[in-house]
Parts: sequence; structure tokens; C-alpha cells
Amino acid sequence: MAPAVVIGNGDMPECEGRITVYVAVCVVIAAFGGLLFGYDIGISGGVTAMDDFLKKFFPAVYERKQHAHENNYCKYDNQYLQLFTSSLYLAALVASFVASKVCSKYGRKPTMQIASVFFLIGVALTAGGVNIEMVIIGRILLGCGVGFANQTVPLFLSELAPTKIRGALNISFQLFITIGILIANLVNYWASNIHPYGWRISLGLAGIPALVLCFGSFAICETPTSLIERNKVEKGRKILRKIRGVDNVDEEFNSIVNACEMARQVKQPFRKLMKPASRPPLVIAILLQVFQQFTGINAIMFYAPVLFQTVGFGNDAALLSSVITGAINVLSTFVSIYLVDKAGRKILLLEACVQMLLTQGIIGGILMKDLKATDSYLSHGEAVFVVTLLCLFVMGFAWSWGPLGWLIPSETFPLETRTAGFAFAVSSNMLFTFLIAQAFLSMLCHMQAGIFFFFAAWIVVMGLFTWFLLPETKGVPVDSMVEKVWKQHWFWSKFMGGEDEVKVV
Repeated sequence: MAPAVVIGNGDMPECEGRITVYVAVCVVIAAFGGLLFGYDIGISGGVTAMDDFLKKFFPAVYERKQHAHENNYCKYDNQYLQLFTSSLYLAALVASFVASKVCSKYGRKPTMQIASVFFLIGVALTAGGVNIEMVIIGRILLGCGVGFANQTVPLFLSELAPTKIRGALNISFQLFITIGILIANLVNYWASNIHPYGWRISLGLAGIPALVLCFGSFAICETPTSLIERNKVEKGRKILRKIRGVDNVDEEFNSIVNACEMARQVKQPFRKLMKPASRPPLVIAILLQVFQQFTGINAIMFYAPVLFQTVGFGNDAALLSSVITGAINVLSTFVSIYLVDKAGRKILLLEACVQMLLTQGIIGGILMKDLKATDSYLSHGEAVFVVTLLCLFVMGFAWSWGPLGWLIPSETFPLETRTAGFAFAVSSNMLFTFLIAQAFLSMLCHMQAGIFFFFAAWIVVMGLFTWFLLPETKGVPVDSMVEKVWKQHWFWSKFMGGEDEVKVV
């Protein structure tokens, strides 16, 4: 049985309670799982641009990089170099399904502890690597940590937080991911000048947040939902009183008990997902993850230093540019936290499509015109302009497709298929993250500047999908989605009705 997810909604009565110091501490410790994910995203691009790392593990790439007459777009094209980055996400895809079972059977807290162990072993292997096989095995173990952390941390946060701040807390997890990316970029910028072991420092410092998650997880509590789900009802009530800071928790306690009872009735949630009535949220959840990756954002975040070197920046300047884009990524996420419940989901997604389309198109045009395959570089002014456009691109993504790609799937599934549906969203995200990470440098080599037009074309598709097929869910209670959203939509209403809608198992 999949774990029950209890998400605050407009139909649930406002429960007594406050944001206690203990809850704040638990949230910060758990959120280090998101910070670790962001750090692993950001660190790989800077490390693969460091000469010391290339000389040790990819001498052919290093030699190609040194020759100016080599193709500007192909100097980093190497399948093993891409595997160093992408292996993490393939491992996370597989691990997320295992983590779902562990999370359900043993709880959220042990799952986070397992994630931290994977992180620590992975850090030791990558930072201490003596050959490429050892490093890639380390990345795979880091991917297992990502799979376990991404499966449990958002669930832990949503179940621990008071109802009135659950939505903002969902996006706050994305905020910690962006902070991790920024820290990774700062570390890479500093460590790139430490020879010959700067890359080991960059990879090894991931052990610090991993240790915080590992030891901190012993200090946090299990969530009341997980305890009640596993028939530890009185302990769940006791923990609920502790995290809310009040004795009267009957309303919230009863709502959790009812939600868990409903979830227990679903013996085959994945089978129910295949029914027509489940198709609208499932299709949207999967496509949002596909579209999120085909904006090109992870290609930019993974390989930002490499990309900046391609357009003419030196190594230090490229890493500094990555720091700037990382900082913008963090700050722009606050915009989403502020506006998502005021302006709505669709307007943020549509505005970002326009912003990202224009920036991708202009970048592609500049590179196609002035950055030839060999013996050419952008002028300093053009290179700065390209970085500015990339920052505008990251800005648009960070307040739209980044956080909302996770928020919308979490609020559109009915309770009986919510965790099963969200598992499809997580696995889809990891699959397409892996594909983009594995293919980007080869795509850059073969498509050259055309790669930006490739992503721009996808952004057009995303915009049309959002305009015509994505319903607005702002202010709609989670348990009222069927009546107020799906049955009212011009297209998705065709799938609603009949016994599939009401049949539980």
C-alpha cells in the first residue's frame, strides 16, 4: 500500500496549533535533503570544467579543450563525461520506487536516514576516486540518496507543517534545492584555483550537509500521518500534540485518521491510475515533468560553466557566471512563493513561457551568427549579453516551471491515488533529467547553436498546452478537484463520470 498523503485544503477545518520551534528545526533538518539534491545538480558542471579533473579522468577531453582549432561546440563531447552527471539521475529513478515502499512500511524518518547513508558513501567514493569507474559508482550511490530523499522529504514537510503554510512549504523545498545549486557554484568558483585537488574538495564538501541530515534525522520526530498509517495511533496523537504545541488536536487527528482509512481501501492504486477518471491528473503530472526538463534548464544548470566557456569566458569567469545565475535562481523562487496563491498557477507558467522563448531564441540567434564551429569567439560584450539572457531565462523558470512542476501534481490527484500518481511524476522527472544530462553535450556538438531553437520549440508546445489543457487550481480545495476542475474543463470532462470515478479499488 502506498503511503497516505494528507495535504491541507479548503474543506478541512482550521485546526488549532502554531508553528513551534521544534517543527522549524525538523523542517530545516529535513530540507537538507533538498539542499543535497541541489548541490549535486550544481557541482557536476563546475567539476567537469576543471582541468585537473579532466586530466585525471578524461585526458582526451582535456587535450581537445586545449586546441583552439577544435570545434567550439564539441570540445566536451564525451559519453563518459556525460555519464558522470547523468548516472545520478538514472539511479534516482530506480531508487525512488524502492524508497516509496520503505517510506510506507518503515516511516519517513528511517527513509531519510537511509538517504543520508547513501549520500555519505557516494561522497566518499567520488571525492576519493582514483578511476572513473569508482567515481561513477559514487555518483550512482548519490543518485540512490537523491531518490530516497526526494521521495520522503516533501512528504515529511507536508505532513509536519500546519495546514495554513503547507502550500508555501512545498515550494520552500524547491528553494532549498536552488540554495544547494548556489552553494555548489560558490564552492566550484573557490575550489577551481586549488590545484590539483580542487575537484576533490568540491565533491567532498557535499559530506557536510549529508552529515547534518544523517545526525539531524535522529533528533527529528516521525510524522503523525506515518505513525497512524502504521497503526501506532496513540503515538501519532502524542506527536501531533508535540508539533502543534497544543493539547486540543482532535480535529486534525480525526482528519488524518479518516485519510489513512480511505487510503487503506485502495489495494491497487497504480491500477486505479489507469482508469479514465484518473487520466487528467496523471497526464498533466507526467507532462509537467517532461516539459520542465525540455525547457533546457537542467542543461544550463548542469553545464553552465562549460556553456560559458563555449561562448568565450575563461574558466574563472565561467564559474563566476554560474554563481550569478545560481543566486538569481534562489531569489526568483521567492517570487513564486509570494505570487502563486495570489496570481495563480497558469499566469506564472504562461508569462515564463514568453520570457524563456524570447531569451532562448535570441541566444540561439547570437550564437548562430557569431560563434562558428572553429576559430571564432563572441566579443566580450556579446558574451556578457548572452549571460544576461541566460539569467533572465533562469529567472523565468525559477518562479514558474521549477516549483509549479512539483506543486501542481501534489494538489491535483485524489487522495486514493495521490502517492501513486506522484511516484509517476518523480520517476518521469528523473528519467528525462537523465536523458537531458546524458545527451546535452552531444546535442550541443551536433546541433551547435540550434540546440537553443530546439528547446525554444518545446517552450512553444508547453505554452499551448498550458493555455488550452492546464486548468487553474488556485484556491480550489484538494478534495474538490474532480467537481470544480476536471468536470468543468472543456477537454478533461470527457474522461470523468461513470463507475471509474467513484470506485475505490
